[in-house]
Amino acid sequence: MLTTPENIRTLQRKLYRKAKQEPAFRFYALYDKVCQADVLSHAYRLVRANKGNAGVDGITFTAIEAEEGETAFLAELQEALKSKTYKPAPVKRVMIPKADGSQRPLGIPTIRDRVAQMATKLVIEPIFEADFCESSYGFRPKKSAHDAVEDVAHSMNKGYTEVIDADLSKYFDTIPHAKLLAVVAERISDGAILHLIKMWLKAPIMTVDKDGTKRNVGGGKGNRTGTPQGGVISPLLSNLYLHLLDRIWERRQLQKRLGARIVRYADDIVVLCRNGTKQPMAVLQQILERLDLTLNEDKTREVDTFEGRFDFLGFGIWMGKSRRTGNYYPHVQPSKKSLKTIKDRVTTLTRRGRTLVPLDSVVKEVNSTLQGWVGYFHVHNCSKALEHVRGHAEQRLRIHLSKRHKVRDRGAGYARFGNGVLYAKYGLYKVPTTAGWTRAHALR
Repeated sequence: MLTTPENIRTLQRKLYRKAKQEPAFRFYALYDKVCQADVLSHAYRLVRANKGNAGVDGITFTAIEAEEGETAFLAELQEALKSKTYKPAPVKRVMIPKADGSQRPLGIPTIRDRVAQMATKLVIEPIFEADFCESSYGFRPKKSAHDAVEDVAHSMNKGYTEVIDADLSKYFDTIPHAKLLAVVAERISDGAILHLIKMWLKAPIMTVDKDGTKRNVGGGKGNRTGTPQGGVISPLLSNLYLHLLDRIWERRQLQKRLGARIVRYADDIVVLCRNGTKQPMAVLQQILERLDLTLNEDKTREVDTFEGRFDFLGFGIWMGKSRRTGNYYPHVQPSKKSLKTIKDRVTTLTRRGRTLVPLDSVVKEVNSTLQGWVGYFHVHNCSKALEHVRGHAEQRLRIHLSKRHKVRDRGAGYARFGNGVLYAKYGLYKVPTTAGWTRAHALR
């Protein structure tokens, strides 16, 4: 994790405090801060640490540092920003496969544009952070997906056990530019900053074929909706637009009036209800309609958590019954989809065709995958799921070793590559199988 230089932290604290103390204040002198050499330098390091791919120009960090050098690269960008001759390049579209067989479009700006976006984000994020509601958790400093799940579980413990599991239809592609820019302008009157954001929103979108041929597939000046997933500034902008939903919910005191608490992680939204879901659902749809957004009716679900479960941020959640006390409690464990994903990944890494790959590399990749998954899911009521993942990893490495050493009999494979051997000799990561849950049980 890169440490923010003290002078930039001081600037961010000042902006945050001013925004917090004066909710109606519009910031008018920010562009010069974006152009500062120290801000651009830190933005470069942050973008580099993200290890993203090259954009449409094909220029990588390695190429920048081997040819012109970081200093010259940043000096050119600074001059373009200061003279207001900066123009973003088209965004490179890459299609990412999804678990259901469909594809998700990812937009990758050039490194130059990502650095400019990061510098802008460093300056404007503290202003909007001062406004965000406490029930919003996505893409925010010092907030996490675990905090959002904790909020959901805590709310269920308080009786909010009927859930609207809301799914927005193509959210990132449908954000209306005019309304989004109006939300930004509520807090920022600096025309140069607003112009930068507008240029990024309207950058052309291109695909790059294997032979290097570039084709325009969208975006451009005539485009009026969407912010590409993959841009540095996109998470902040997408979060800012849905802040309107949080703000309306809070200002109209809908949690109190409807008995419905909203918890949001970016565009992952759950509405936890204690007096039924009918009225909260109607109000939610009305607000989204005003924002020119729509619910995906096929994926949005209403769930009584005593009878069924819902998935949120990779976890399956429902009201479970304690065998020890007979009381009900929010049961939180890795979802079926999350379990399938990790099992499929481990299976792929240990497939027969990888017996030609050095064994140390195979084990290292398996361990890295398991550690990343456990790092996220080793919370709440996950013990059984962890046991399941540990058993699968042991079985798959054992099968892999048997293929590698041409041991055809399963019993012989178990004898030669027992669990103790997998860990002691081959260095398999031992998935922990216990996790704590400390919240008090709720009564039905």
